[in-house]
Amino acid sequence: MNILSSDYFKELYRLKTYHEAVDEIYNQVDHVEPLMTGNCCVKPSCGCYMADLMDAEVGKVRLRFAPEPSGYLHLGHAKAALLNQYFALRYKGQVIVRFDDTNPSREKNEFVDNILKDIRTLGIEYEKVTYASDYFPQLMDMANNLIIQRKAYVDDTPREQMQKERMDGIESRCRNNSIQENMKLWKEMIAGSERGLQCCLRGKLDMQHLNKSLRDPVYYRCNPIPHHRVGSSYKIYPTYDFACPFVDSVEGITHALRSSEYHDRNAQYHRIQEDMGLRKVQIYSFSRLNMVFTLLSKRKLSWFVKNGKVDGWDDPRFPTIQGVVRRGLTIKALTDFVKVQGASKKLNLMEWDKLWTMNKKNIDPVCPRHTAVIEAGRVMLTLANGPEKPYISIIPGHKKFNGAGQKAMTFSKQIWIERVDAESISVDEEITLMDWGNAIVKEIVKDKNGKVVQLTGVLHLEGSVKSTKLKLTWLPEISELVNLTLVEFDYLITKKKLDEGEDFLDVINENTKKETAALGDSNMRNLKKGDTLQLQRIGYFRCDVPFVSPSKPVVLFAIPDGRQQTVLK
Repeated sequence: MNILSSDYFKELYRLKTYHEAVDEIYNQVDHVEPLMTGNCCVKPSCGCYMADLMDAEVGKVRLRFAPEPSGYLHLGHAKAALLNQYFALRYKGQVIVRFDDTNPSREKNEFVDNILKDIRTLGIEYEKVTYASDYFPQLMDMANNLIIQRKAYVDDTPREQMQKERMDGIESRCRNNSIQENMKLWKEMIAGSERGLQCCLRGKLDMQHLNKSLRDPVYYRCNPIPHHRVGSSYKIYPTYDFACPFVDSVEGITHALRSSEYHDRNAQYHRIQEDMGLRKVQIYSFSRLNMVFTLLSKRKLSWFVKNGKVDGWDDPRFPTIQGVVRRGLTIKALTDFVKVQGASKKLNLMEWDKLWTMNKKNIDPVCPRHTAVIEAGRVMLTLANGPEKPYISIIPGHKKFNGAGQKAMTFSKQIWIERVDAESISVDEEITLMDWGNAIVKEIVKDKNGKVVQLTGVLHLEGSVKSTKLKLTWLPEISELVNLTLVEFDYLITKKKLDEGEDFLDVINENTKKETAALGDSNMRNLKKGDTLQLQRIGYFRCDVPFVSPSKPVVLFAIPDGRQQTVLK
């Protein structure tokens, strides 16, 4: 018996989405034939990793990564792109990049350029770049043929009414229009006339199907806005649902990788190819990447850009490729993160700490160590027997990695330490000054409020560093110190996951950026934009603005290490 035609399944589907109903059925049986091509076990929600591509032949696999140029690539796109590359390498096949540019209202050449930049950043190797707009003439011819074959019709039903009729399985009054009437209205659409703007082209599929995506989907809509590539040549544009199965087939794609949010539309995809008389393309579904406290909708991300809540699509608070890289994420960590998830179809809400922990494992062994002291909290420690004149020694930039190079360390009689450290010291306590040796604090001066404002001590370099409780970072009192701005970031929203129908505007985090002035060692004058470093006892940072002049601070972005759930209060 076909379990998906059972009355029980139909009742489930009446109460749930198609995908939820399928998943529940599969969870209640020991073994059924897999629904989705490429499944590695019998359940669509399995937690398995990399499955095989159905009917894949080594050397003949052809895949496509097809982003819409309506924003920069984000982590969800990165997962799709990296999975395409994984399977292309595994089957010695090819990947093409195709821009799904069928909506001129949202698309720009700026987004095309930056998506290509992001693809290079990810290290995706592709055969060529194509555009859905390359096929506009053929797509219009195909639409014309479907009208003639009575497989498509023009509908002037208002959009909201049409949506309700689709949900209720009610056929449009236009569904049985004559070919002549459909062609007449189709020409009005092509011309972008007032009458044409009232219409859309719909596929004539099955208005009573349990899968609502098969209930006469829209194939073409009018849009008078000029296209970013073809200008005002067209007044009508194909929908993704119409263009994608056509272009996939004619470009020779063997397997289309799609996130599981499209699961209900896979049957529609194949039905449209069938109606078009085109070669069937296999579909491989994988779970969409979801991160806590994160929006991965380009429409919602665009709102933050347009309303000045962030500094642009590459803002380090954004989950875009450029944003996370600017914040200090390595591509290797991102790639490893995707590999761990694999091509699982199980829907997971991922924690950022896992990704940042992987990142720390990549950067900690190799990034150079530097020293900084928070400017507002610094306290001077005068060493009575310290050097009368400052002197310099050359030490490793990273004690365990020669590739980090060397750095100059200046030793002076007066040094700066953190206030929090100064408040922890007792008179006659022996402390360790990192990369120098021990000292004994002899005098502590406090202001009328009880705050430590100055300390005096003596070097005790023969002392054992193992015997001291406090190991302190410090900076010499010299003019070559570098002004720093340390920048920390928090999530853009205050809720881990939005509920169904919940408006993201209701959970916007108003406190997402914190800047702290600090002083850094003189070696930080040599930092380049993009360099990663560790400020000892503070954390990991990425240089966003390097040294230009003493009056302009070096800007360092804090890199999460996987331990912080939130950083700003």
